[in-house]
Amino acid sequence: MNLSFFDQFASPCLLGIPLILLSMLFPALLLPSPGSRWITNRLSTLQSWCIDLITKQLMTPLNKNGHKWALILTSLMILLLSINLLGLLPYTFTPTTQLSMNMALAFPLWLATLLTGLRNQPSASLGHLLPEGTPTPLIPALILIETTSLLIRPLALGVRLTANLTAGHLLIQLISTASAALLTIMPTVSILTTIILLLLTILEVAVAMIQAYVFVLLLSLYLQENI
Repeated sequence: MNLSFFDQFASPCLLGIPLILLSMLFPALLLPSPGSRWITNRLSTLQSWCIDLITKQLMTPLNKNGHKWALILTSLMILLLSINLLGLLPYTFTPTTQLSMNMALAFPLWLATLLTGLRNQPSASLGHLLPEGTPTPLIPALILIETTSLLIRPLALGVRLTANLTAGHLLIQLISTASAALLTIMPTVSILTTIILLLLTILEVAVAMIQAYVFVLLLSLYLQENI
């Protein structure tokens, strides 16, 4: 029973083909077909509006120099949003529940923001490690604390995304198992549990979108500190 709860974090296969690959082809069906016009239908209008809204929200904390990162951050936001939502479909797999993938996204981008600050304004970037007006006896301890908090940022990004999605999926699995087990014993309780499951699924959709936004927003804030 315990193993079955965690089987959902292994990619299911059909005829040797991981189903996550098939599910990730679904967003490609939403892409507009090539034409002579930029916007061909209402779906293209909705997509353009969503991308424009996401880009504006991500670029708000950044100054003009940080707008060069608009394509990277917006693409990352759409990628995480698609993966998180597709992982809620039956017989699919959520890659962002794996810490290795989240760290593979968080660490290079965090390192890029750090190297950008060290290249463009090394004095200001290193100045973040020591607040102004610090008493002399506290300087070594504060430098050590600030350096540790700086180095732990990519780990916090990856663990936050992994933990939130994993907890939500496990909770859905537990409640759905309880609802199925109680169906023959206590039908009324099973129906109430199913209603709770539906509400939890709606909440998990919101969590999937919020966590994708938080991940990219924190990266944009780290970028703002270094530009």
